[in-house]
Amino acid sequence: MMKVFIKNMVCNRCVSAVSKIFENENIKIKSIHLGEVETDAEIPEDSLIKIEKNLLDTGFARIKDSTHQLTEKIKNLIVLKVGSLDIEENFTLSEFLTSNINKEYSSLSKTFSQNENVTLEQFFILQKIEKTKELLLYNEFTLTEIAGKLGYKSVQHLSSQFRTTTGFTPTEFKKLKVNGRKPLDLV
Repeated sequence: MMKVFIKNMVCNRCVSAVSKIFENENIKIKSIHLGEVETDAEIPEDSLIKIEKNLLDTGFARIKDSTHQLTEKIKNLIVLKVGSLDIEENFTLSEFLTSNINKEYSSLSKTFSQNENVTLEQFFILQKIEKTKELLLYNEFTLTEIAGKLGYKSVQHLSSQFRTTTGFTPTEFKKLKVNGRKPLDLV
């Protein structure tokens, strides 16, 4: 059995793409989750080299050190939480991460900041702003509903954070009808 940690796996399509890379090398997967593949057996070195090359060619990368593995795990948890559109108003990022990773928040925060050059809170806000852009472009929810689903205490708070981050109010962004979204692995 072998675990391979992979950077930039942020959605189900990513899981499918990575799964295909391993299948192409005839490597049986025991389990696969965002950022992690567990195989039934050790991967031969020549196959591992081919997998790493194919991962890079597809926009992924193998993560070999533990601090980068932890950073990817944090990122994946945040992406999934924001994507669920189920962030309660009293949600706290520190409690969420410490309960899911079982490490002190200060340690998680320090590791994350050192590897990503952005704080955990900033990354969380950027993810929520990208999700807001998506929801505004799809026109499925009102701004009030979006604010509620992303854990904002008010529409004003969301609008203020949106303007600070993008330079536009949500209404201005929506009127532009320009897809100013960033891929989640580049946030």
